[in-house]
Amino acid sequence: MSGVARRWLAFLLAVLVFALLHEGAHVVMGLLFGEFEAFHVRPFGLEVTFRTTVAQRSGLRWALISGVSNVATVLLGYGLLWGATRLATLEQPWLRGVAFYLTTLCLLLDPLNLSIGPFIYGGDANGIAVGLNISRHIVQGMALGVLLVNRELVARQVLPRYGVSIVNPLLKPWLPGKPLAG
Repeated sequence: MSGVARRWLAFLLAVLVFALLHEGAHVVMGLLFGEFEAFHVRPFGLEVTFRTTVAQRSGLRWALISGVSNVATVLLGYGLLWGATRLATLEQPWLRGVAFYLTTLCLLLDPLNLSIGPFIYGGDANGIAVGLNISRHIVQGMALGVLLVNRELVARQVLPRYGVSIVNPLLKPWLPGKPLAG
């Protein structure tokens, strides 16, 4: 298998693991609260539907149903970052690639989903806000803070540990100081 094919396979596997973890957490929380209705594979991605309509949702359970998945993926990202020194030296290149992509996705995707996503498609931030009875903008602002911190972690720690160099300014360190040595 070529290096390019191996990288794509690793990336797609990481996306699949991320999506199953994120949506699976919605399913588990929905089941715990008796709200789970169905799991769908749509052209735009995976979707979990619930019994209560969006307009009728309120209470802490909706913050949990909507938010636990985001917390779970970000915590997995921190765990993978903690183990990155060991993961980055795995002998199997495809497995090392999965670890790299999964770490990056877990640290960035859900904070992006909660901070920028609501401007485009609504999503989990609305459920968290409704469940906590706060403005969606508070959820977005907090998620943006996590996104910016995690972006810096990816730029300073994840990329160097995996020996990845990148020219994209979005993934270059923005704060002063030296990135972690690979």
